[in-house]
Amino acid sequence: MERELDKTIIKQVQDSMQELDQEVEEVIRLGRYSEGSRKPVKVRMRSQVVVEEIMGRKGKLANDTEHKDIWIKRDMNLEERKKEIVLINEAKEKK
Repeated sequence: MERELDKTIIKQVQDSMQELDQEVEEVIRLGRYSEGSRKPVKVRMRSQVVVEEIMGRKGKLANDTEHKDIWIKRDMNLEERKKEIVLINEAKEKK
C-alpha cells in the first residue's frame, strides 16, 4: 500500500509516458517502523533524465490538496545540507 502511494505521487509529477515500474530502481522507507507514523522515503530511479523531469515538476504537488504535506528533495550529503541551510537563512533575512 505504501509503495502505491509512492507511485501515485511520482506519477503526478512525472510527465513522460514511460512505465513507472521500469524507472523506479528501489524504494526505501527511512527510519524505524512505527505504526501510523509517517517516514521519509528514498526513491532511487534508473535514469537521471527521469530524475530531472520529476524535480522540474515537483511544484505540481503544491497545488494538490491531497498531497500538500509531501515534499520531493534531492538526496544530499552533509556538506550540501549545510550549504542549503545557509542559503535558506540568507533568503529569510532578505525578506
